[in-house]
Amino acid sequence: MKFKNKIIQFVVVCLLVASNVFAQTNVEFEKDNFKDKKDEFKEARRNFNDGKELFEKGMAEYLAYMNGFAAENGYYPVSRKDYLHIDDEVFTAALPMLEKAQAFNPNNAMLNWMIGFTKFHHQHQSDACLPYLKKAYELNPTVDQYLPYILGWSHQLHYKWDDAVTYYNAFKNGLKQGNMYAAQLEDVSKKIQECMNGKKYMASPNRVFIDNMGSHVNSSFPDYSAYISADESVLMFTSRRNTSTGAKQDESDHGYFEDIYVANKVNGEWSDPKNMGAPINSEDHDATAGLSPDGTTLYIYAHHGKGGGDIYESKLNGDKWSKPEKLSKAINSDSRETTIAEWYDGSQLMYVSNKKGGQGMGDIYMSKKDPKGKWIDGVNIGAPLNTKYAEEGICLVPDGKTMYFSSRGHSTMGGYDIFKTTFENGKWTEPENLGYPVNSPDDDVYFVISGSGRRGYYASAKEGGFGEKDLYMITFLGPEKSFILSNEDNLIASIAEPIKTVQAADAVTIVSNPLTILKGTITDAFTQKPLEATLELVDNTKNEVIATFKSNSTTGKYMVMLPSGKNYGIAVKAEGYLFHSENFDIPKSSGYQEIIKDIQLKNVAVGTKIILKNIFFDVAKATLRPESTNELERLIKLLNDIPTLKIEIGSHTDSDGTDDYNNKLSQARSESVVKYLTDIGKIAPDRLQAKGYGETRPIAPNDTKDNKQQNRRSEFEILSK
Repeated sequence: MKFKNKIIQFVVVCLLVASNVFAQTNVEFEKDNFKDKKDEFKEARRNFNDGKELFEKGMAEYLAYMNGFAAENGYYPVSRKDYLHIDDEVFTAALPMLEKAQAFNPNNAMLNWMIGFTKFHHQHQSDACLPYLKKAYELNPTVDQYLPYILGWSHQLHYKWDDAVTYYNAFKNGLKQGNMYAAQLEDVSKKIQECMNGKKYMASPNRVFIDNMGSHVNSSFPDYSAYISADESVLMFTSRRNTSTGAKQDESDHGYFEDIYVANKVNGEWSDPKNMGAPINSEDHDATAGLSPDGTTLYIYAHHGKGGGDIYESKLNGDKWSKPEKLSKAINSDSRETTIAEWYDGSQLMYVSNKKGGQGMGDIYMSKKDPKGKWIDGVNIGAPLNTKYAEEGICLVPDGKTMYFSSRGHSTMGGYDIFKTTFENGKWTEPENLGYPVNSPDDDVYFVISGSGRRGYYASAKEGGFGEKDLYMITFLGPEKSFILSNEDNLIASIAEPIKTVQAADAVTIVSNPLTILKGTITDAFTQKPLEATLELVDNTKNEVIATFKSNSTTGKYMVMLPSGKNYGIAVKAEGYLFHSENFDIPKSSGYQEIIKDIQLKNVAVGTKIILKNIFFDVAKATLRPESTNELERLIKLLNDIPTLKIEIGSHTDSDGTDDYNNKLSQARSESVVKYLTDIGKIAPDRLQAKGYGETRPIAPNDTKDNKQQNRRSEFEILSK
């Protein structure tokens, strides 16, 4: 059956060739063909010969690179961008000569082939190259062995899958056994499979909007490699616009040096992008490599000195960015490290490197922190994510389990495609192609997604843009929903105050990552001035501190990621202030939400009361639950830090039950806390008082489940200091 199909396929190709041969005749540059145009012929043939000489010089380098690449890696380069470093001057110089000759003799196969190839590979004009390549094929399909291959690639880039496969098969059938046969066969077979993938994806397109971010953000110069904070409040990207630091141009391509720009979202609109200037940008190339979910750590790709390029780190201190520092040798190597992504709790880094020993030209590596907070040597994460082809552009969703990345392997439809994978049962799932129209037959890379999962951002060289590359926003669509004007968060079990959240649920929004973003401002309760404070994120079930964050020293702003499926305790501390605690019990079923919680820290003063939101008791009992340990230890530390401090532990109930029952239960609970402080913390008993107030001091009406939860609380009051 396979043999029969090959015969049919060969006959179809032969018929196509035969019909084209009869359609037009190849006209060679011979004087007998232009007897009545002798003078014009001489000039045209001179342009033809001179242009061909330069073209063949460039082709020799092109083929040497291509075959050398295949010999080293086992496959041919899969993107036009792979050839950009090849000397373009000879092709650039050859093109005007070839075009002049073609104007005189438009029916020469070699001439049309040379122009078409030059426009395809070295000007990236897949639209402009097609007429020349098609004509060359019509005039003489064997004028160059790579003609059907480049024709197939051109049609693939135009989503003409069946035509592309026809030309690829023509190239495949013409392959000759030899040194590069196996690599060439694998390459064209891969491209045929890419066309099959593309045809399948286009048959079931994903519901998305893809919108240019507009001239307000984009420029007439290349803009790409965008990164956003999880809440989409900060946008950083790389641009080669003429406002770069030093306004210098790269001699290799005459474009301005890369610089990093930043925009902030104000009232739902992006501010004008600003060059970040020193110390982030230098007079050399500086490009975005990653951004922490809270937008306070910027990773920069730069090539300063030896090696293939390294990743640097800069921290936002107040309103200033620190001088970028090169990451340790645990991350950087003598090879090339390009992009990096930070786990939501800062405990892991995922990055791309082409260091020796990997599976392909760019592999994904993972590094964890040791007990001292230093990064350990990165480990190649292997299959199923890394392939023999290149991986690039990592994006970690702060839900703690989802990763997006680009790959030239897997089930791509051409060049880099964007894939999604999740970490389940201790391993990464098989990557899933995001499909059409997010992916295209050309390179799709440096994709990032918001914490909500509703919008993605990437760069593309689509037609109709403002520059060579523009930034685009992807909105993922689904079943229509009605607008939600406001709702009271009912996922949080033990919060002292009800938190109102306003969510504009677009009628087209579908996806909802299992993530809560908690953000707000930390201030002094008396002066209202912003404070730099430390926030500890605790897994109450495990009694483990899983992450530590800081609020901004200038603005007091903070942002914490809370993946669903855990009971979290959050402790806020600042020197000279009493600690503040919050509790968030977020079920696995919870979707994306943003909660704004402004926190006021109080000074150590007589009469100050602090609610202990992470002290838990068994139902209707005074038995402390294990999840209370971290909160109790913080209280012990406070009492040890201020040895003269005397406090009252007060417990409260809701209005359910009799007065006598509530008074006894609350008194017993206060005594349980005092007993822990004296027995475990070794705090002197005369510094502590236990008091049960029952239902006599509510902080909310006892009319709803949430309000009753607020009234069931333990707190301490400073009696003397």
